[in-house]
Amino acid sequence: MGRTLKNILLLRQAAERRIERIIVEMRHLLYFIIKDHPFADGNKRIGSFLFIYFLDKNNYLYKESGEKKINDNALTALALLIAVSDPKEKDKLIKIITNLLSVSA
Repeated sequence: MGRTLKNILLLRQAAERRIERIIVEMRHLLYFIIKDHPFADGNKRIGSFLFIYFLDKNNYLYKESGEKKINDNALTALALLIAVSDPKEKDKLIKIITNLLSVSA
């Protein structure tokens, strides 16, 4: 019985680390695509699409209730905020992205 409980706890810890890694990767993906302008046009749209796609592919887009963790209006506002922000505020914006996903988890 003890071994089974230990395995369950280890699996849970691994899942939590995976979620943390997903959040770290996707928040930087969104920020840098919008801010660094790697495409000639559509960087906010492309960044937002890849952000949602990445969350969906990692089973992190929806709450257990089936509702999106970040709605379309919040994502639009966030993309615009990133676009007009000072690059010196990168860490603040990364925290905002993290908090939006954490609060809506």
